[in-house]
Amino acid sequence: MGNRLSKIYTKTGDDGTTGLGDGSRISKLSPRVEAMGTVDELNCVLGQLIAWVQTDSVKPQLTRIQHELFDLGAELCIPGSNQIGDAQINHLERDLDTINDTLPPLKEFILPGGSHAVATCHLARAVCRRAERRLLSLTEIEPGNSGPIRYLNRLSDLLFVFAREISRSEGVPEVYWQSEISR
Repeated sequence: MGNRLSKIYTKTGDDGTTGLGDGSRISKLSPRVEAMGTVDELNCVLGQLIAWVQTDSVKPQLTRIQHELFDLGAELCIPGSNQIGDAQINHLERDLDTINDTLPPLKEFILPGGSHAVATCHLARAVCRRAERRLLSLTEIEPGNSGPIRYLNRLSDLLFVFAREISRSEGVPEVYWQSEISR
């Protein structure tokens, strides 16, 4: 593969626009760019999570998800392309079922925290939910492939389960929410 980016700066974005993969230019304030940026932010948080995780219980899946998020970003960058669909969503669902079946049932909400890895996983979950909302905002004005929205919805669920799995595999106790009445 040749060099994709031979020059990092182009100065073409100095006017507040950015180029899409189809050659068009749009405002950096557009819902599409906001969605692309939030998916990129999510991928960065996942990279941080991988750096913090001490066991290999979820690292291979997280790396696969990072690649899929680049595919999702490519779909957003090239309007009308379809990169994310049932195959990727099915991967997430299999991971969800496999890992969740090994965890004890929940009786209360879990507070984010416990270790750097667990807290970062919960942060990734929250950023994932925001990315999902950004995509929903985009599809209100530009209907398109529903795959990315379904993917992010499943991914946020999986990140919650990953946080629980990381807690278990690293021996970090989960901290359960207590209502004001029971504190």
